[in-house]
Amino acid sequence: MKTALVIGAAGQIGRASVRALAEDGWEVTAASLGGRRDAGWPDEVRTVRLDREDDAALAALVGDGVDLVVDMVAFTRAHGQQLTKLADRMGSAVVISSGAVYEDEQGRSFDTQGEPDGWPRYPGPVTETHRTVGPGDTTYGTRKIQLEQDLLALGETLPTTLVRASAVHGRYCRTPRELYFVKRNLDGRRTRVLAYNGESRFNPASVANLAELVRLAAARPGSRVLNGADPDCPTVAEIGTMIDALMGVETETVLVDGPPPVPTVGDTPWSLPYPFLFDMSAAERELGYKPVTTYADALPETVEWLAGRLREEDWVDGFPKMVASYTTGLFDYAAEDAWLAAQR
Repeated sequence: MKTALVIGAAGQIGRASVRALAEDGWEVTAASLGGRRDAGWPDEVRTVRLDREDDAALAALVGDGVDLVVDMVAFTRAHGQQLTKLADRMGSAVVISSGAVYEDEQGRSFDTQGEPDGWPRYPGPVTETHRTVGPGDTTYGTRKIQLEQDLLALGETLPTTLVRASAVHGRYCRTPRELYFVKRNLDGRRTRVLAYNGESRFNPASVANLAELVRLAAARPGSRVLNGADPDCPTVAEIGTMIDALMGVETETVLVDGPPPVPTVGDTPWSLPYPFLFDMSAAERELGYKPVTTYADALPETVEWLAGRLREEDWVDGFPKMVASYTTGLFDYAAEDAWLAAQR
């Protein structure tokens, strides 16, 4: 039986990937900071505690060797160097990267969003050959591309598949964009404002589809970069409508033709002035990949999980990374009410 070590196994993608690998016949060691076990894992999965920053602990866990390492929490060049030092004891690797590495033809990327005319404009669904930001240690995107380049340079020494994930969704997500609509519905808000006419499209990526990519790449090692996204990409207005239907509520939507009219009003975690879509043909071609779910089909489980969490604890306590990424302005109802009153 082939052995697999999953680093960051307790996270959203990690949980799904451990299960996919175990069900595919791998002997899986699930490593995370807390050493937690997911209820959906087979009993044969071994769980261990691991501080990712501890080089000696990681080396000890790899031991004499493993056939596969799946790394969910590689963010810096130092993390890549950890894997490089252990390459002679690893058969292959799958490492989660990010769509944040892409930039448009004018050099605009997620790093330039706050600048005048800084939103990237992609000509259509981006492929893996699309231009990227430069490597470096200044931003999330530049660190990810540096990591990618270092690992790909290893070639056959450590065949590594880099998966550039888009807007990840699913149970256990630390920054669930769906929270925006679920919380509003639970709070009794029946009017919402959406910037950019509610037409923003930010390609979602189900943890189940990402886990399927991990499973396939594990079975067919190689040095490559692949996109990771769902086959469907609804607009932000369509997502709101779907969540309303799942929660049994009706909401009036006020559309704004352009950016948020005032700070926080009409601004959602999906709000982009131009679409960001992913081309998945390379994964289909190289791995025979077929999505195991769609955004629409995966949404009910996410909404049920989020509603349950929000009934148990305040969102600020339950999703601190969401607060750090988007601030509490996501739910600035006073500002929204003041703007709506002024319009009426």
